[in-house]
Amino acid sequence: MPALSTTSLVAVIGAGAMGAGIAQVAAQAGHPVRLYDNRPGAAAQAVDGIDRQLGRLVEKGKLDAEARAAIVARLEPVEAIEALADARLVIEAIVENLDVKRGLLRQLEALCGADCILASNTSSLSITRLAAGLDHPGRVIGMHFFNPAPLMALVEIVSGLATDPALADDLYETAKAWGKQPVHTRSTPGFIVNRVARPFYAESLRLLQEGAADCATLDALMRDAGGFRMGAFELTDLIGHDVNYAVTRSVFEAYYGDFRFQPSLIQQELVDAGRLGRKSGRGFYDYAEGAQRPDAVALASDLRVDSCVIEGDLGAAEPLVARLQAAGIAVTRRDGAGLLRVGDAVLALSDGRLASQRAREDGLVNLVLLDLALDYGKAGRLGIAWAAGTSAVARDQAVALLQHAGITVSPLADIPGLAVLRTVAMLANEGADAVLQGVGSAGDIDLAMRAGVNYPKGPLAWADAIGLPAVLRTLDNLQAAYGEARYRPSLLLRRHVAEGRTFHDQP
Repeated sequence: MPALSTTSLVAVIGAGAMGAGIAQVAAQAGHPVRLYDNRPGAAAQAVDGIDRQLGRLVEKGKLDAEARAAIVARLEPVEAIEALADARLVIEAIVENLDVKRGLLRQLEALCGADCILASNTSSLSITRLAAGLDHPGRVIGMHFFNPAPLMALVEIVSGLATDPALADDLYETAKAWGKQPVHTRSTPGFIVNRVARPFYAESLRLLQEGAADCATLDALMRDAGGFRMGAFELTDLIGHDVNYAVTRSVFEAYYGDFRFQPSLIQQELVDAGRLGRKSGRGFYDYAEGAQRPDAVALASDLRVDSCVIEGDLGAAEPLVARLQAAGIAVTRRDGAGLLRVGDAVLALSDGRLASQRAREDGLVNLVLLDLALDYGKAGRLGIAWAAGTSAVARDQAVALLQHAGITVSPLADIPGLAVLRTVAMLANEGADAVLQGVGSAGDIDLAMRAGVNYPKGPLAWADAIGLPAVLRTLDNLQAAYGEARYRPSLLLRRHVAEGRTFHDQP
C-alpha cells in the first residue's frame, strides 16, 4: 500500500513534548504540518522550540541552514481546531484520558473530510474503545511514537477491532517514509512494548525484594552481562516511578490481575514517599548534588589459575571457552553434562534451579552457577551463585578463573534463574504469548523491543540463540521453585520445543 503523499496535510493536536516531536517528524519528512493546542500560544511556542532544536543541529553540523528553514516553514501553528478541516491525517497527542480523547475524535469526525485518517498516539488506551460510537470507526487507528519522537525509531501501528486493514498498511508505509521503523500490533493492553517490557522491571524488583543483591549490583549485571543500556533501577529512576508504576498497574488491571504483571510493593512505596527518581531528586538512587552512586559488589581473588576442564557442551556459555583459551588458560575437553571444572569448583550455566537444589539432585560438590551473558566473549561482568556447603577455596577458584579472563564477578544469593537469565527468559515468554495471541509477529516484537526500548537483542531471537529447550527448562524450574503462575511457560514456547522449531522458523 502507498505512503501518504508529502503534499498531504498532517495535523497534530497537542503541543507538548510528544505532539511537538511528532509534528517535527512529519515536517522533516516533507509534509505541510498544522499544530494545534487548546492552550493559547502553546502551538507557536512549540514551533519556536522546534526551531531552536534544529538550530542546535545546524551548529553541530548535523543539519544545514537551508534544511532547517524549510522544515520550520512547513510548520504552521494554528489557534482554532477548524483550521485542521482539510487535513489528510490527524494525530492526537493530548492527555491520556479516554473520555477526552473520544470527545476529540467525535469532533474531528464531524470536522474533517471522509478520507481523513484519525490517529491516536495513546500508549495505553484501547483503540477499539476510542473508535466505538463514531459513525466511521474504521478510520481510527493508533500511531504510537516513542519519546523523543524525532530520535526514537519505533512507531507501533495499532489496529482496533474496526480499523480498516488497508489503513493500517498505509500508515505503516507512511511511518517508513518518515524514516521510522514501524510494527503492526493489535489493540491489546500495552500493545507490544509496554506489555513485553514488564518483566524487565518486575524481575529486578523481585530480586531486590528477595535480597538477591543490591540495586547497583543488579543494574551492573543487566548492563555489563546482559548488554542492556541501563538496569531496571536506573531506568525507572529516569522514567519516573509514578509513570512506570502507573503503566504496570494499568497492564495488570487490564489483564484481570494476571500475576505475571503484578506491580511491586517496593515501587509503590517509592511513589507513596514521593521518591519518583531523577525528577524528584531521589528514587532508588540519590540525585542530590554531590551524592555518590554506590558501586556494584564485586569479588576478587589472588589465586593463579592456569587450567580447567570442560565436560560436554556449556550451552549458551560455550563462547566462554574461547575466551578462557585466549587468556592463556589451558582447556581440556571431555564428554559430560555441560560442566566446567577448575580446582575443587564445578561451574555450570544456571538452568533455573537453586544452586543447592541442583547440587543435591545432580550429585555435584562445590557447585557454582553462572548467570547468562549476551556475549560471553565480551561481557565485562558475570553474576554467580553457589550451593550451600561450597567451600571458600572452591568459590575463590571459580572467581579466579573468570577474573583471569577479564571478567568482573558479582555475587548473587542462591535464587532461581539468577538475574539476567530469568529476566531474558521472562521477556521471551511474554513475547511468545504476544505472538500466540496475535498481538504481533515474532519479527515485529523483536524489532519493537530493539527500536522502542533499545534492547540489545530481540527477546525471541535471544531465546532462539539460547535454545528454546533451555528457556523452557528455566521457566519450568522457576515455576516449580515459586509455585506461581507468574512463571508459567507460554503454550507457543512449549509447542515450538515439541516441534523442534524456533520462533523465527517459517511455518
